[in-house]
Amino acid sequence: MTDTSGAAGPDGLTITTAPVDGVHVITVHGEIDHHTGDPLSQALSLPEDAAAPGIVVDLSGVTFMDSSGINILIAARNAVHDADGWLRLAGPNDLVMRTMQLVGIDQIIDCYPTLRHALDA
Repeated sequence: MTDTSGAAGPDGLTITTAPVDGVHVITVHGEIDHHTGDPLSQALSLPEDAAAPGIVVDLSGVTFMDSSGINILIAARNAVHDADGWLRLAGPNDLVMRTMQLVGIDQIIDCYPTLRHALDA
């Protein structure tokens, strides 16, 4: 398991990565915005030798996400797709899900109510 911390404070971002059932799971807690997005972007970066990655981003601990977070997720989706892999989102709360729906990210990245649902899909 790897921990990466973003900005300190109550609106900071904490990211944990770990393999679960052969899938790379990135668990995010806090707020994703232009101040805290870099660690998430780094966690989602694929090594050049990555082959067909399966990634689930667990958003159940995310309390806020702005356009910076949307852009990070779209860039990650495109990179994973280009590597013949997939990216799924799990557990967004109503506010985060509504933000994703407004910009249509839920139409290009599969969203699931829980981590288990995303892993089993």
